[in-house]
Amino acid sequence: MPTVKVNQPHTLGKDGAMARMGRFEEVLTKYRVKLEWAGNRAKIKGIGVGGDVAVNDADVQVNVELGFAAKVAGVDPDKLQASISKRLAEALT
Repeated sequence: MPTVKVNQPHTLGKDGAMARMGRFEEVLTKYRVKLEWAGNRAKIKGIGVGGDVAVNDADVQVNVELGFAAKVAGVDPDKLQASISKRLAEALT
């Protein structure tokens, strides 16, 4: 299954970026996707999607694996990547 990868640079430091990830998480809940945090890393869990998030000193990395349900629903990996990039950038500004 396809994997969508997004790397969003920032200048907030790890703690500053973590403080703003709630904004990104709010967007995900609209799509019934949640993040399960353990320190600066999270597992992405949702119907038809999985993956992980890593908040680092200079960037946030998001990897989303599209499962069978996402494929059946017609999720376009390129559009999903663009959407994640946009929303992550908004959350970190």
